[in-house]
Amino acid sequence: MSLLSHPSTGVARNDRLAFFLLSGLALTIIPLGAMFAQTPQRPYTIAETGQRYGSLQQAVDAIGDRAGTIRIASGRWRDCAVQTAGSVAYVAEVAGQAALDGGVCEGKAALVLRGRSARVEGLIFANMRVPEYNGAGIRLEKGDLAVSQSWFMDSNQGILTAEDPGGSILIEKSTFTRLGTCEGAGGCAHSLYIGNYGALTVRRCRFEQGRGGHYVKSRAGRIEVTRSSFDDSRGRATNYMIDLPGGASGTIAENWFVQGADKENYSAFITVAPEGKAHSSNGLAIAANDARLAPNVDRNTVFVADWSGDRVALGENRLGLGLKKFERR
Repeated sequence: MSLLSHPSTGVARNDRLAFFLLSGLALTIIPLGAMFAQTPQRPYTIAETGQRYGSLQQAVDAIGDRAGTIRIASGRWRDCAVQTAGSVAYVAEVAGQAALDGGVCEGKAALVLRGRSARVEGLIFANMRVPEYNGAGIRLEKGDLAVSQSWFMDSNQGILTAEDPGGSILIEKSTFTRLGTCEGAGGCAHSLYIGNYGALTVRRCRFEQGRGGHYVKSRAGRIEVTRSSFDDSRGRATNYMIDLPGGASGTIAENWFVQGADKENYSAFITVAPEGKAHSSNGLAIAANDARLAPNVDRNTVFVADWSGDRVALGENRLGLGLKKFERR
C-alpha cells in the first residue's frame, strides 16, 4: 500500500505528507547499486584539516578528544569505528550515496559511540547482523546523538542505545526499513531501541517493513515523535508501532500509522508503561494522528493501551475501522 494513496486520507493531508516525506527522505529512492562506480582509496576526509584516511577508525582516532567532521566519500564501505572521546560528525559527501555496509565493530555496530557527542548525516547503514541478533547501524553507549537524512536497512536493528539519563537523541528525516527480529534468546531487536536516555526526539521519519519487534521502543524519560509514518502493511511478525515500556512524558502527534496483517502482537498501536512505571506519563499528549488497519485486514485492536494509570492527554486522533481509542490495562 502506498502511503500517499490511502483512500481515506484527504487531498490536503496527502499533499502535506508527500511534502515532508519526499523532501526529507528523498535519499531512500536512490538505488544502492547506482552509487559505486568509482571509489577512492582513502574515502574518509577530516574537513578541518583536509587529511584523508583509508579507514574510518583512523579518521576517528585522528580527531581524538577534539571536535571534528569526517566526510565520507560516495561508495559502499565494509568498515566501522569506535568513538571513545570527542565530538565527531560523520557526514556523507553526497547525502544518500555513502553506505557503511556490513562492517561491525566490537560485535555491536558500524558506529559504536561513547564520546561526548556525535552527529550522523546523509549515511546509509545496511546489513548489520551479529550472532546475538542485535547488530545495529549505530550503537550509542554515552553522549548526545543527532541523526538526519540517513537510512537504516536490512539489519538486526537500526539504532540501539545504552543508558545515559543526561543525554539527548534527535533523529529526523531518516528511514528505517526491514529491521527487527525476535530470533535471539535475549529477546527481540527493534527498528529503534532507546535505553534510559533523558530525551528522544523523532521528527519526519519513516518506519516500514519491520521484521520483528517494535518499530520504536523507548525507555527515555521524555519523548517526541511527530510528523512521521509507520507503514506496517508489509511488516512480518511485528509488534507495536511505539512502545514506551516504562512510560514517558512528551508528545506523539501528527503521525501516520497503518497496521499490517502479519503480526506477532496486534493488540495495540501505542503502549504506555507495559513493563512498569519508570517515568511519569502525566500529560503525555497523543493527538492529531491518523491510524488504521491495512486494506483487507479485519480485526479489532486498540490505538493506545495504558498500564501507567497516569493522566495521559489523549486528544483527537483519526482512527479507522476496528480501532478502539483507549484502553486501561
